[in-house]
Amino acid sequence: MEHFGLSHILFEPDKYSPDTLDLLADEEAREYWLNTCEKLVEKYVNFALSNNEDPTVEIRALKFKTCYVEALKELRVNPLAHGQLTIRLLLDVNETCLRSQGFFDLWKQQKKYENETALASLSTRLSELDALPDNRQRWTELCRGVLAGKLFIWNMFDWGAQAVTSILNCGLYEALQKIQKRPWLYDGLDKWIEKLEKTVHHCAAVFVDNSGVDIVLGILPFVRALLLRGTSVILCANEWPALNDVTNVELQEVLQHASQICPVLAAAMATGDLVVRSNGQRGPCLDFRTVSVDLCTEMKMRGVDLIILEGMGRALHTNLNARLAVDSLKLAVVKNAWLAQRLGGPLFSVIFIYEEKPLVT
Repeated sequence: MEHFGLSHILFEPDKYSPDTLDLLADEEAREYWLNTCEKLVEKYVNFALSNNEDPTVEIRALKFKTCYVEALKELRVNPLAHGQLTIRLLLDVNETCLRSQGFFDLWKQQKKYENETALASLSTRLSELDALPDNRQRWTELCRGVLAGKLFIWNMFDWGAQAVTSILNCGLYEALQKIQKRPWLYDGLDKWIEKLEKTVHHCAAVFVDNSGVDIVLGILPFVRALLLRGTSVILCANEWPALNDVTNVELQEVLQHASQICPVLAAAMATGDLVVRSNGQRGPCLDFRTVSVDLCTEMKMRGVDLIILEGMGRALHTNLNARLAVDSLKLAVVKNAWLAQRLGGPLFSVIFIYEEKPLVT
């Protein structure tokens, strides 16, 4: 039975499958991702031990490790154990194992620190963007800023993104230098800018990703630019903590601070043209079938005619091939060498896909 309101998001809801890779059908991919998950378990344990003074943390971390390793072993023996096998499922099982041992938000303090640090640079970043001489240059830099935000990873547990450990301590400007030179692996930037020259979207729904530089210095300047064009914005963030993804509650707090720095954001919040909503998700991927009915209803009521998906979880591991019912942007940086090779590009390849609303025949 079709989720109420899903036809406003998906072009053909009955044909929608969120996952890019089917690990049941793809043995090479299955082995790679199961191995990758197993290697990352120890890093999770070490992070938990070094960032928690609770005397029970050691035994809980060990129980988490046992829980997840056993789950992975079961999937090796019986890949059909959950009826499907995808990267999304592996991430969900990981979160379930963490929560079962009381690790509901392992990166809470780190996210708070990263948000505060990034907010201190927001005013400077906005001034730099405003100083650019024309709209094409400004939108190019805004888009590059979103992509650079994907490379600023303090969280080495961005799934399979081991290659980013060498740039963990870089800032936005260093990350901007590391973005793949154009033409990108998927390069729809010119098409996007041409659309902006012809059309002003009524309302954009932005499904956001990481805390820190990503949301504050990447997404918020992009959102501000949409607002200045007359496009209202719904920022859709996770309901539950997962990895270093910003939650809807955290994003509301970030916006309150950002509104004290940027009058455009403050005015849009006051008029209701900029709002934060829960996307109903509990993990770092995005399955539109489980987006809340309330959000679907609001997207329809507000006349959303642009959907933006950002990050590997929402635009690459899931929804890369999804056909949306309205104009859409899918933005990601491929931070995993195996996946980049599978897609036919180098490490740190850029995914920038702009697709117009499909024509109904």
